[in-house]
Amino acid sequence: MSDKIFIFDTTLRDGEQVPGCQLNTVEKIEVAKSLEELGVDIIEAGFPISSPGDFNSVVEISKAVTWPTICALTRAVPKDIEVAAEALQYARHKRIHTGIGTSDPHIRYKFNSNREEIIERAVAAVSYAKKFVEDVQFYAEDAGRTENEYLARVVEAVIKAGATVINIPDTTGYCLPSEFAAKIKYLVENVNGIDRVVISTHCHNDLGMATANTMSGLISGARQAEVTINGIGERAGNTALEEVVMALRSHHELGLDTNVNSTRISAVSRQVSSLMNMPVQPNKAIVGRNAFAHSSGIHQDGVLKNRESYEIIDPKDVGIDENSIVLTARSGRAALKHRMHVLGVELDKEALDKAYSEFLKLADRKKEITDDDVLMLAGAHRTNHRIKLEYLQVTSGVGLQSVASVGLNIAGEKFEACASGNGPVDAAISAIKIIIRRQMLVKEFLIQAINKGSNDIGKVHMTVEHEGRQYYGFSANTDIIAASAEAFIDAINKFVK
Repeated sequence: MSDKIFIFDTTLRDGEQVPGCQLNTVEKIEVAKSLEELGVDIIEAGFPISSPGDFNSVVEISKAVTWPTICALTRAVPKDIEVAAEALQYARHKRIHTGIGTSDPHIRYKFNSNREEIIERAVAAVSYAKKFVEDVQFYAEDAGRTENEYLARVVEAVIKAGATVINIPDTTGYCLPSEFAAKIKYLVENVNGIDRVVISTHCHNDLGMATANTMSGLISGARQAEVTINGIGERAGNTALEEVVMALRSHHELGLDTNVNSTRISAVSRQVSSLMNMPVQPNKAIVGRNAFAHSSGIHQDGVLKNRESYEIIDPKDVGIDENSIVLTARSGRAALKHRMHVLGVELDKEALDKAYSEFLKLADRKKEITDDDVLMLAGAHRTNHRIKLEYLQVTSGVGLQSVASVGLNIAGEKFEACASGNGPVDAAISAIKIIIRRQMLVKEFLIQAINKGSNDIGKVHMTVEHEGRQYYGFSANTDIIAASAEAFIDAINKFVK
C-alpha cells in the first residue's frame, strides 16, 4: 500500500456553501492558483449543474491551473454528469465525482427507495460518467451512518462499474474515530477489487472530530483526504487541510505524507479568510492567531530555552516568519506589494496605488500594520461596486440624539441624506436607506476586533434581508461606524443593479 496521501481540496465546493462565503469566478481562480502552489493533488472546483456561475467557474479554473486534477461534483443523474463533463472539457486532468446516499435515512426519506434500487442507480451513474472521463470518483453519501455490510456491497458494485476513487463521507459528522477507522478497515478487508482503487475520507466536524476521523481513516487504509482551507464548510465545517498535513508531518512514525508545501499554509489560510469574509478563530489549530502564542510564564520560559518545549511545529514550517518585514508609515510601495504577495494577493498598478495611499493614512493612525490590515486594504480595492460611500459624518454622545449625514456615489451620480437613529450606526444605516429607497432589514450584525488595541481594525459582518432573500456584507475599518455603513452598502451592492 502506498504511503502517499492525496489531498483533495473542496474549499471551492463544500467550503463555499457556507452562507456569506460565496466567491465570484475571478476570486475562485485566485484561490485555485494558490491551491496549486500549495501542492494539492485534486481541486473540487464546483457543482456545475447547480448554477451558471458554478459551471463557468469550473470551466475557467480548468483553464487556469496546470497539474492538479480538476473535479466536478454531480448527483447520480445523467444530466448532472453530462453538464459536469462539458464544464471539465478544458481540464488537463479531469475527474467526475458522482454518488448517492446509502444510509437508511437517506434511502427511505430522501429517495423513497430501497437498497437494491440505490445500488442500481449508483452503478448506472458510475458507468455513465465513465463514458466521459477515465477518472470517476463515487461518493456514498452518509456512509458514516451506513451499515458496513451494505456499504461494502455498494462499493464493490461501483468498483466493478469502473470507479477509480471511493469516497466514504461522514456527512453528518456522526462517527467516533474508532467507528470510522473500523468502517475503512472493513472495506479494505471485505471488498473485492478494493486494492484497485483509492479510498477517500470526507469528514464533517459536527462533533468536533473531523480531523480525528480523517486521521483514523488514513491510518486504516484510506489514501485520499478531502479537506478545506481553515476547515470551512457546511454547518460546523469540514476537515481542515492544515491540520491533516501537519499531523502527518508531526507523526513521522506513520510513514504517511503529502505533496503539500506547508510553508504556504499561512498565506493561503489568510487569503481564503479574506476573500470569503470568514475570520479564523484565534485558537484555531495551525493557522489561528494564537496557535504559536504563549502567555503562561512557565510556557514562555520553556519556549525561550528550547522552542520544542511547548511547540511541536516550527512556525516557519507553516509560513509564519517572526522576522518578516514590519510595515510602518515609512514603508514604500515595494514593501506593501511584497507583503501582499506573501499573503497571496496580487493587485494591478492602479489598485496598488490606491491601496498604498490608504495604507499611509492607516499607518499614521496605528503603531503597527498587521497582515489583517493589509488584506483589508487589498480587499477594499478589488471590486468595483456600483454604490460607494463618499462621506459619513455622525454626531453622537450621552444625552444627544444620534444624527448621521451620508454621501453616496451611485454609478457616478452623487446623493446625500441625513437621518437620526437609535445610536450612530442606526443613524448611518437610516440615512443610507433614505437614498436607496428599498425595503431592507438588518437580520444579523457582527463586530469583531482583529487585535486587542483600541486603535486597531474592526471587522463588521452584516446580513441584510431584501424581498425575502438574504445578502451578506462585509467591511473592515479603524472606525467601526464607518465599517458598519460600508458593510451595509456591501450587502446592498449584491442586489442593487
